Amino acid sequence: MTGLMREQVEQSLRAVQDPYLGKDLAAAGVLKSVDGTVVKLELPYPSLGVAIGLSEEVARQIQNDHGISVQVTVGHRILAHQVQRGVKLMEGIKNIIAVASGKGGVGKSTTAVNLALALAKEGAKVGMLDADIYGPSQPRMLGISGKPTSKDGKKMEPMEGHGIKAMSIGFLIDDETPMVWRGPMVMQALEQLLSDTRWGELDYLVVDLPPGTGDTQLTLAQKVPVSGAVIVTTPQDIALLDARKGLKMFEKVGVPILGIIENMSFYICPKCGNEDDIFGHGGGVAMAEQDGVEFLGAIPLDRSIRNEADNGAPTVVAQPDSRLAKIYLELARHVAGRLAIQAVDHSHKFPNIVVQNR
Repeated sequence: MTGLMREQVEQSLRAVQDPYLGKDLAAAGVLKSVDGTVVKLELPYPSLGVAIGLSEEVARQIQNDHGISVQVTVGHRILAHQVQRGVKLMEGIKNIIAVASGKGGVGKSTTAVNLALALAKEGAKVGMLDADIYGPSQPRMLGISGKPTSKDGKKMEPMEGHGIKAMSIGFLIDDETPMVWRGPMVMQALEQLLSDTRWGELDYLVVDLPPGTGDTQLTLAQKVPVSGAVIVTTPQDIALLDARKGLKMFEKVGVPILGIIENMSFYICPKCGNEDDIFGHGGGVAMAEQDGVEFLGAIPLDRSIRNEADNGAPTVVAQPDSRLAKIYLELARHVAGRLAIQAVDHSHKFPNIVVQNR
């Protein structure tokens, strides 16, 4: 059987768009090798959920263009991307993603944990840092109990739940113990949770930030090598006003905004299936357009999302084949794709950003 030339494959890849990178596969540079009739692609984001469909689409395109039947395999390799200039990198952690909101009550923590679990399901090594010292919620959402141990008396071993590593002040205190610390103690605790945990090798560390734009957010932005931030909002005007403050804070300190997620975007009646925009419509899209950032997607208001998180098995693991889980998986691929786009060194354009080379 006649083999393919690399140029022929590149030609066919120009006709296949990658929705997560926003460009065709040739421009994205994902062609790893061509060996006779075996084509290997390597995506820069975790892609287990789309690999088969993409390989079939590429094979069809090559067949149509060149009349050659090929075997296409799709893998992924996740790189470390840019962070704020002057911030010390963390060994073993390729990318730190901050999930933030301007105000409480928008479902940020539930969104953060489902994003982390979706990234893991797509094939990435993932950790979760609960940065909300006053109101930690990730231990319960991940269904993790007990306290972390230390093998060397210096660093804590992360807890694990549903295939991801996790650390939270909630593992170190009783559930009913109130945190009455002042700002400096909170900042020290956050830095210790991050640096004194033996995270190992991670593709992504998702950081669930407390709401607002206070000391915790500023410490994270100034001292932690953040690859990008995701802003979670709801459609109401008041939520959007506060979300924009969070967005502007990250922009000022040189943290790239990966995009906006609109949570509780619409309500689906469990009896009739009718959709209702009870909190308004299109606010997240309008904010993204006004601020020149990506609108990553919308999550409906659904009782099961809350129930599953409260029960320690968030939607992505409780209902892995459901419509809701597929929404989170799609959002996770978009977030990872946005990070991958930033892999090219743009430091000459953005002086506050430096690219990790590891």
